[in-house]
Amino acid sequence: MIVLAVSFATRGVYGGFAWDLSFANFGRSFSAAYLGILLQSLIVATVTTALCMVIGVLMAWSMATAEPEYRYFYVCAVALPFLTNLVIRIYAVRVFVGFEGPLQTLLTALGIPFDPFALSQNQWLVYYGMVTTYLPFMVLPLYGAFEKFDFSLVEAAQDLGAGPWRILKDVILPNLKKALVSGAVLVFVPAMGEYVIPDLLGGAKNMLLGNLITEQFLKSRDWPLGSALSVLLIFILLMVAFAVMRQTGEKRGH
Repeated sequence: MIVLAVSFATRGVYGGFAWDLSFANFGRSFSAAYLGILLQSLIVATVTTALCMVIGVLMAWSMATAEPEYRYFYVCAVALPFLTNLVIRIYAVRVFVGFEGPLQTLLTALGIPFDPFALSQNQWLVYYGMVTTYLPFMVLPLYGAFEKFDFSLVEAAQDLGAGPWRILKDVILPNLKKALVSGAVLVFVPAMGEYVIPDLLGGAKNMLLGNLITEQFLKSRDWPLGSALSVLLIFILLMVAFAVMRQTGEKRGH
């Protein structure tokens, strides 16, 4: 409620805000530059969710079909990143690919030409950081669904002549629908507001909505605009959650 109230205020002369209420901040939020950043954030969050979904299905399937004595170990391995701070993990990646880091040192020793600036900060590193950070949110719900899955259905489909793609599409995925939806929401929502990973691994050319909001509060000290952008982000996430709940609810009713 405080953020919503501040979004209607006016930026103060020396930062902060004054209670001269208007919709000007929301009008500024829909400028072409900010809409471009919003579109880029949607693309990154969607691609991250899709990659986590594909990798998560394969990982969860492997974990659920492994020998029982190894399953607990695999679950602990997936949850292990939660024991380490996100900033430390991302800094470790940055050091590995950064100037005079192990990767650049190895490439130099092998005589392989490369651009040190492009290698240390780029869009692919952002996707790597996003996927490795949020993959556990997708794997764990899918693993729970796979543990309840009746794998005799796969054998029956194979006996009837169904190929791998047909088995995946008609037998496995329909039984994972709820877990896939839950995992997608758990990945997409934080990915939309992420700012640490794009800032450390993407460089100045990879501005996302989370970075833009952070800069409005900390650097530009334009709290009303930062609040308006935050309200816009929350509204988008609520619309996504509402659309997913309505879609799953309709299908359940159907």
